[in-house]
Amino acid sequence: MTITRWDTDAVRALRELEDGRSSVRLRAALAVGTTPDPRFVDKLVERCAIEPEFFVRDMLTWALTRHPVSVTLPELLREVRSERAQARSQALHTLSKIGDRRAWPAITRTLLADAEDEVARSAWRAAVVLVPEGEESALATVLATQLGRGGRETQLSLSRTLVALGEAIVPALRAATTAPAPSIRAHALATRRLLRDPDAGFEFAIEEAKRIVVLGGSDQEG
Repeated sequence: MTITRWDTDAVRALRELEDGRSSVRLRAALAVGTTPDPRFVDKLVERCAIEPEFFVRDMLTWALTRHPVSVTLPELLREVRSERAQARSQALHTLSKIGDRRAWPAITRTLLADAEDEVARSAWRAAVVLVPEGEESALATVLATQLGRGGRETQLSLSRTLVALGEAIVPALRAATTAPAPSIRAHALATRRLLRDPDAGFEFAIEEAKRIVVLGGSDQEG
């Protein structure tokens, strides 16, 4: 009887993940994470790819982290190759939360330079968590190819990612300060300022960097 009741509850939770009300979907994701079972994983991953509400997606990710990595990892690694941008982004986000470095080979240059900003940003965050010791400089070199990309939110995300790698980013930033594009030079300078002075704030750092670039300087310290 206990098993029958549990199965009934499980079927209800899985059905409610598709409910038209976000509050119901949120409650269902919480229930699935509270009582994890491998049979939930496929549905959780599938829902992550199409769920429109951020806070529900976050609960879906939490629910996935409650399941065995041996079950979730293969599913998530398959999703990062999906044609759907949200599927790639959410899978990368979930991998960053799980933190299992066996996922590192899936963080490819293609994902780090994904045409969709949200996917690229998720890949950057996952890369910082998953990068093996000793490969930080190589990662920094790849990430530096994205300097100057997008609007302020995307640029701030990349700067934070690079700063999280520490001193390993200095050579890549130094090279970027001589790039032909002013936007790349300014972003590199702003990122280096944040590395040296985390309290400076990105807005201040980027505006200061732009002034330096306009004046023809490169602020070649470090």
